Amino acid sequence: MKKYRIALLPGDGIGIEVVAEAQKVLETVGRRHTIGFDFIQCPVGGAAIDLFGTPLPDETLTHARGCDAVILGAVGGPKWDTMPTDKRPEAGLLWSEEGTLPLCQPEARDPLLTS
Repeated sequence: MKKYRIALLPGDGIGIEVVAEAQKVLETVGRRHTIGFDFIQCPVGGAAIDLFGTPLPDETLTHARGCDAVILGAVGGPKWDTMPTDKRPEAGLLWSEEGTLPLCQPEARDPLLTS
């Protein structure tokens, strides 16, 4: 059975619920089609700020880069709105300067999304 490592980054607010439901969907698909998933949950956004003082801890980024896919939930909320822009939960989003997700393997990128 093929197994995939999936990083779950629930973020904050509704992101927590959405990512949990996405995991359930993948588990159901896996059972029906004999596909295995190993999930690792890592903090990002406000949750990461509360735990580690930064919106994107090094450990989260390291785990995510080692996975086959990342499911990223919504980040942010009123609790963190007064923080400096570079320290807010949105600063933990994984966009590179080129506007692409650095966690994607080049061969897995959809040309329509990167053009």
